[in-house]
Amino acid sequence: MLLLGGTGEARRLALALTEAGGFDVVYSLAGRVREPRVPPSCRVRIGGFGGPAGLAEQLRSERIDAVVDATHPFAARMSASAATAAAATGVPLLVLRRPGWTAQPGDDWRRVPSLPTLTDLIDRFVPPRRGTAADPCPRVFLTTGRSDLALFAGLHRPWFLARCVEAPTGALPPRLEVILDRGPFDVAGETALLRRYAIDVLVTKDSGGAMTAAKLTAARALGLPVIMVDRPPPPAGFPVVSDIAPATHWLTALATCRNAAAGASSGAVTA
Repeated sequence: MLLLGGTGEARRLALALTEAGGFDVVYSLAGRVREPRVPPSCRVRIGGFGGPAGLAEQLRSERIDAVVDATHPFAARMSASAATAAAATGVPLLVLRRPGWTAQPGDDWRRVPSLPTLTDLIDRFVPPRRGTAADPCPRVFLTTGRSDLALFAGLHRPWFLARCVEAPTGALPPRLEVILDRGPFDVAGETALLRRYAIDVLVTKDSGGAMTAAKLTAARALGLPVIMVDRPPPPAGFPVVSDIAPATHWLTALATCRNAAAGASSGAVTA
């Protein structure tokens, strides 16, 4: 089976399938990070497919029996390609998406539907604790990923702190400081960071998961507003699960049906 990865859920699923046995897993990564975290138990493929048509050809040529899309919740283009290729080839597709975050009492979240809608909001943002008399420049902690920094390159008023796994390239905001780090993060560290840089507002995607959720707890404790970018919907017409157990069950049931149809008492779901 082809596992479109790059998330903690994808790695855990790959390990679970190895432990279960009977699965030949190809773990696919986009190749955006030079030193990705990959499971040691399966074949790894790095790089794009060339769009939906290229992915469909890969599914046919490699005789893929099943695809699990366990990419990042905001990898909308890859998810769309997987859905199109699966529909074109008849290969079963399962979408594995961890749940998004839920606001807690004391949170001050402002939701926006997409990243492009952020720019004007941030440019006009006035830190509530500093008033409007001097038109203060907001200090923004931007945790949407390095590939999205170009969206803010035209903003000269805000000051940005961006945290990335690798150094960003291309167009960047003129007032920007970058820190390179990779989660998981804890509340104490996130609280200290927000205080050290005198952050006024946190900007993040609704990625979900525990690895980077500590910043939300820290923002709540400090009374900071959070601008939360809504995640795109998963592709329509395909089953969606939110955890490893139902994904494993779906794959096991699929393998059982295929092996039974082939008259085999055992065998692997090939990739």
